[in-house]
Amino acid sequence: MTQSPRTALITGASSGFGQVYARKLAALGTKLILTARREEPMQALAAELKVPVRILAADLATDHGIAAVAHVIRETDTLDLLINNAGFGTKKRFWEADYSQQEAMHRVHIMATLQLTRAALEGMVARKRGAVINVSSVAGFIQSQGSISYCATKTWMNSFTEGLAMELHGAGSPVQVQALCPGYTHTGFHAAAGVDKSLIPGWMWLDAEYVVEKSLQGLQNNQVFVIPDWKYKAAAALMRHLPLSIRRRLGRPGGDRRT
Repeated sequence: MTQSPRTALITGASSGFGQVYARKLAALGTKLILTARREEPMQALAAELKVPVRILAADLATDHGIAAVAHVIRETDTLDLLINNAGFGTKKRFWEADYSQQEAMHRVHIMATLQLTRAALEGMVARKRGAVINVSSVAGFIQSQGSISYCATKTWMNSFTEGLAMELHGAGSPVQVQALCPGYTHTGFHAAAGVDKSLIPGWMWLDAEYVVEKSLQGLQNNQVFVIPDWKYKAAAALMRHLPLSIRRRLGRPGGDRRT
């Protein structure tokens, strides 16, 4: 995308990557539509930005929430960028984790991404401009004990994004799609989820500003997959080729976590 987006809609905009995207896009003069379950953090964010901001409180784990956001997407004819950022994960074994949370994760990562992307592309393809960023994870290239649903849904997101890129290219459309696949990143999420960050080596952590900058640079370069930092690029490439016997030894089950 060579032009600054006229309007961007960001899901999961109450914290983490969502807020970083909002600040960086606002600096470009992009009008924003922010959506998340919690309205107060979005109101506080909007107050500091010098661009028009529309706030929509919606739970993307529900049909009503998805439909409400999809409706706003379809009625916004200046929408040039959709960022599917909302999401969460768990660390317990599948049969031990709260099933309702497992189901909600699939709805947020898959059904919300599916429906909101469809709503956005209908307009973007017709207008011949726009982009969709799906905030995925390097976990989408692997599988790990204790977070199999998270890895599986992020794998779907990566495959879905790649397929869309193929179809858009085949149709001669200038509309872009991107799967952003970061590793461990300082977003405030881990502390809120009760994850002991000290158990993860410092060299594995990325800065959220850096990750979002790489994502937006990726749009300029028409990159379908953006994996910030060489170590995560190497890990993604390696994990795809390791034998199952080795992959089975990786990962440890633990407590729930939100992303």
